[in-house]
Amino acid sequence: MNNDRRGANRHNLGTVISFEFRRTVLKPKFWLISLSVPLLIAVVVGLSALSGQATAQRAENQDTAPLSFSYTDASGLIDPAVAKAAGGIEAGNAATARADVVAGRAQCHIDYPKDPLSQPIDVQGKDLGLFDSGRYSAVAMSVFNASIEKRIGDPVLAKLAVHNPEVQLVTYANGAPTPGIAGVIAPGIFLVLFYLAVLMLGNQMLNVTLEEKENRVTEMILTTMNPTTLIVGKVLALVGIGIVQGLVVGIPASVLFGLLSNNLGLPEASAGVPTLGSIPINAGAVAIGFFLFLFSFLMFTGLLVAIGAVMPSAKEAGNTFGIVVMSMFIPLYAASLLVSDPHGVVSQIFTFFPLTAPVSALLRNATGGLYWWEATIALAVLAICGWLFLTLGVRLFRTGSISYGSRVKIGRALGWKTRR
Repeated sequence: MNNDRRGANRHNLGTVISFEFRRTVLKPKFWLISLSVPLLIAVVVGLSALSGQATAQRAENQDTAPLSFSYTDASGLIDPAVAKAAGGIEAGNAATARADVVAGRAQCHIDYPKDPLSQPIDVQGKDLGLFDSGRYSAVAMSVFNASIEKRIGDPVLAKLAVHNPEVQLVTYANGAPTPGIAGVIAPGIFLVLFYLAVLMLGNQMLNVTLEEKENRVTEMILTTMNPTTLIVGKVLALVGIGIVQGLVVGIPASVLFGLLSNNLGLPEASAGVPTLGSIPINAGAVAIGFFLFLFSFLMFTGLLVAIGAVMPSAKEAGNTFGIVVMSMFIPLYAASLLVSDPHGVVSQIFTFFPLTAPVSALLRNATGGLYWWEATIALAVLAICGWLFLTLGVRLFRTGSISYGSRVKIGRALGWKTRR
């Protein structure tokens, strides 16, 4: 008899998983929402690329377009030949030259001060628009730098005097080179995936227990199926749906990132650091990020299942869902503190408190500020809370499934006796 019951439970579990998965995946709305994310990413990247090309073209046009200006030089550092080659004519009176610009009779006037180290270079010019007017300042600095280079004489010393040399930094930890800022990308992907998963699947998590209550079919379902089997099947189907959405979003984004990685200006990984394409990979941080993402997803799923079991309708559950989502964004306001002081008291509280632990732990892990024992505690907190929330949701759904018009009393559903 027990074997028959276990077999029936396994059959029911498979039936629930298959039904929920196919019902969601076969909806056009599912694919519309899933494909809209990579499409939006492609549109943003495309607009950024077009903007960059337009900016480069505008800068090229500015460099080739003629510019006439007058200048006065109280410092004695400006070389007249250099200024003339740039289109400049030395003015006898600075006030008169500035008045000509204000009246529209001249395009630009540059006034080089006596002590450029403590005084600014004063530039007045005809308005060319918000971006193109910046050309005046560029010409003023170009003439100044070229004059200094010519005065020094030695080309190498001249370039060192006006241009900072490039610095290549390599840092080490435990005798091995560290990847630097580029190392945030691989473990940081799990933080992005967590936000996408909750925001895209949050309503489905909430409706795991609400749908049957709103359709008044709970009693009929529970006569043929264990509530634990029903909810676990729905949650597992939700995990499968999340995997499909992750692949739909992740594969196009990865291909797009691979095509554009050389144009993103990422620093090269240090020698000895394993990479995937141009992205350095820290296997330990990636593994911790994966498990933090998985347990965080299950914890929020259990919490939303419990909320859905208590609320009588999706409308009332939506208000509580908003509060839960807000808790996900609270750590972002403290992101600078989590990164700059990852082992401080505030960071510890954010990392070990269940509702803020997912984002805080994922952020600290991505930036290299999460010790292994802190990761272990955070994973334990998420796993325990996820199990408790899911167990609570099943219990509330079992005892309060017929409370169609009102909220389930948690104490009464759990069998707690109250004293007058």
